[in-house]
Amino acid sequence: MDGDTTFWDAVDAVRAERPRYAREAYGFLVAALGATVQALPSERREDPVARHLSGGELVSGMVRFARSEFGPLAPMVFREWRVLTSEDVGAIVLDLVECGQLSARPEDTIEAFRGGEDLLERLGARTESQVPPGPPPEIPPA
Repeated sequence: MDGDTTFWDAVDAVRAERPRYAREAYGFLVAALGATVQALPSERREDPVARHLSGGELVSGMVRFARSEFGPLAPMVFREWRVLTSEDVGAIVLDLVECGQLSARPEDTIEAFRGGEDLLERLGARTESQVPPGPPPEIPPA
């Protein structure tokens, strides 16, 4: 994609080829990524190398952010978006990398998102942890 392509144009181009996930899931992932990075300790957040999240860290951050945004409806929203597993989160990340909207490292593969607890169960689980207070990251305008 060229430098003039907007986020949503890039997402629409990906979805034209692979329409598996809802358009909103892509924007939500980017917002959750921003919230997760902002929740990192300042020493890590300020170091571009250490700031990079693992697949598991991103999935955990996405779960926290989804709970804060959607509460008990989070599993239903993710079902609607067809994001059912951690591997689905990884597929969206790799789609965004492929279209130039996210950067990746060699270890950022679909395997980094495989395994772990069931995503929908995690979304529905009760927890006290929330995304720290503060302004929510912006989802790119449609």
